[in-house]
Amino acid sequence: MKLFMVILFISLAMVMVGCMPNSNTVVNTPNVEGSISGFWMGLWQGIICPISWFISLFTNTINVYEVHNNGGWYNFGFVLGAGILGGTSSSASKSKK
Repeated sequence: MKLFMVILFISLAMVMVGCMPNSNTVVNTPNVEGSISGFWMGLWQGIICPISWFISLFTNTINVYEVHNNGGWYNFGFVLGAGILGGTSSSASKSKK
């Protein structure tokens, strides 16, 4: 049983390391229109992330995440926007006593 757990741990660690993202090489570079997405665009794209993800399954013209962004502020806005929809569900599901 101990050998099985060690093999399972090593296998999971290898899968997780294999799925790590690369660095964004186009950060702070403008897109075709000449713009760089910042905090507010990240917030908006985080809010509409579930819709963008669903549409991106059927078309190649929609992306979930804008790679031409200004770095940390865009990422913060994106995570904040994605958390707006998903972050309220745990408090709403608690029963009041």
